[in-house]
Amino acid sequence: MSNASAQSYAHDDRNDRVLVHVNGQLVPRDRAVVSIFDAGFGLGDGVWEGLRLVRGRILSQDAHLDRLYEGANAIGLDIGMDRAALSACIMDLLAANGMEDGVHIRLMVTRGVKTTINQDPRFTVGGATVVILAEWKQPNAALKARGLRLMTSAIRCSTPDVFDLRLNSHSRLNFIQALNQAIGMGADEALMLDDRGFVASCNSTNFFVVRGEELWTSDGACCFNGITRATVMRLWRQAGGVLREGNFTLAQTYAADEAFVTGTLGGITPVASIDGRDMRGGVGGPVTARIAALYADYVGG
Repeated sequence: MSNASAQSYAHDDRNDRVLVHVNGQLVPRDRAVVSIFDAGFGLGDGVWEGLRLVRGRILSQDAHLDRLYEGANAIGLDIGMDRAALSACIMDLLAANGMEDGVHIRLMVTRGVKTTINQDPRFTVGGATVVILAEWKQPNAALKARGLRLMTSAIRCSTPDVFDLRLNSHSRLNFIQALNQAIGMGADEALMLDDRGFVASCNSTNFFVVRGEELWTSDGACCFNGITRATVMRLWRQAGGVLREGNFTLAQTYAADEAFVTGTLGGITPVASIDGRDMRGGVGGPVTARIAALYADYVGG
């Protein structure tokens, strides 16, 4: 596993023995399987969430479930249980694994098994497939100190009329393509533009720049509906900081003092360079450090 990914984490042997929730059953990790006729496996037809357990508390649980059920509703997917029942499944899994802190949860819901693999949802038989995977994961401290190297990809973020990123869909091929390009150019992650050439997102995280004392991020039309992104924006405003949501270009990004990305697992990860240009304010400059401190206080609860 690369240690230079925004999704990297410290190895933990306990993950080899975790139980996984598969359609109501708790099974050992090596026996957690779904059918080859599952709509998620064959077509990427489903929605998912990544959640983080810290000191017995799931961060922003309501916001994550809001996004999951909204996405499922948008694609006509019946999860087959209400929020209370799904939350109970998550807590039962955590209890069975003896998990209380430092855990990342991947909640995956697909349309379910089909009689054959095709796009038509009417070929689905039975209910949705629900998988919950919980693993001990701590963010990569060395990466936070070193910072991410970003490279702008030729692959663009999609517009809502083509592929709405707010759905948190299982389909991630364009982001994988973007990341492959960045890796091929010697970078850690991809910076992605929207259809007009404005800065939108990274391939797996949301992107921010700092110019002076101002925090800039995209207008949200073509980036992930990030829960951590929304939390950082709220915390910065509450602290009296200036936040600008809008369009900005690569040229304005190159002139920024600092940059960082946000995500459920990594929280706040500083950016060291973009397209070979070192950030003017260095890695984890003063504004990024203040925001990271605000987020750490929030996480510590």
